[in-house]
Amino acid sequence: MIIPLEVLEDATDPRLADYTRLTDVALRRRLETERGLYMAESTKVITRAVAAGHTPRSFLMAPRHWEQMRPVIAAAAGCGGRDDGGEVPVFIAPEETLETLTGFHLHRGALAAMHRPALAGVTELLAGARGGAGARRIAILEDLVDHTNVGAVFRSAAALGIDAVLVTPRCADPLYRRSVRVSMGTVFQVPWTRIERWPVLDELHAGGWTVAALALSDDSIGLDDFAAAPACTDPEGKVAVVLGAEGDGLSHRTITAADAVVRIPMAGGVDSLNVAAAAAVAFWALRA
Repeated sequence: MIIPLEVLEDATDPRLADYTRLTDVALRRRLETERGLYMAESTKVITRAVAAGHTPRSFLMAPRHWEQMRPVIAAAAGCGGRDDGGEVPVFIAPEETLETLTGFHLHRGALAAMHRPALAGVTELLAGARGGAGARRIAILEDLVDHTNVGAVFRSAAALGIDAVLVTPRCADPLYRRSVRVSMGTVFQVPWTRIERWPVLDELHAGGWTVAALALSDDSIGLDDFAAAPACTDPEGKVAVVLGAEGDGLSHRTITAADAVVRIPMAGGVDSLNVAAAAAVAFWALRA
């Protein structure tokens, strides 16, 4: 249903609660998981969320984006094929009103509050990747705290053939607004789930996975050498790349439990790359 914001009494209307204080990161991290929602920002990201089968709670946009969003709204689950959203609220208001409500300039067109989908278990996720053929290349994100880096890693994962992503209990939320936006919506494209306990690699080892920790250590091997190893060249080989937190890198326990410690050869006196850049390099070199 189309709801112009001027018909609501004020911004405290409970129907707008999903959109208030979007710039308060600490608050939003808690509220969004408690309410079972995430925010999709921009027409492209919303389109990808809808294409992935995610269900909207509501939409919010300026009038100039209404025409572009009509077919997306009609295609969304729960909207009954209606471009006015059916029973799903579609809030429309001038951009200055939206900025007052959300706390930032909505320059990417539109927002949607989406129902957060249930996460699959690790075994189920890996078996179902590649259309049920099973994953061959996965990434594990250990305790990344920057949502921008998480989103960038997902974008590289989608582009460079990573079949699934696992995130550790303390890793930043891939469905937080900034992560989703930086990923350009590819977080809906790459299967992912959150590991309940870490570091526990027994399940991966039992499933035939070779776990490579991307880190600097005295016994590390070069990325090119690891890419030439049987685990990577075997058409049926399964490789998991573990990427560590910004600054501290991987934990000692994770490095010890991995099958190989792999480094990216550097020049120019540089000893490391940003985790998102390192992920892209590793994903390309180890692609199946």
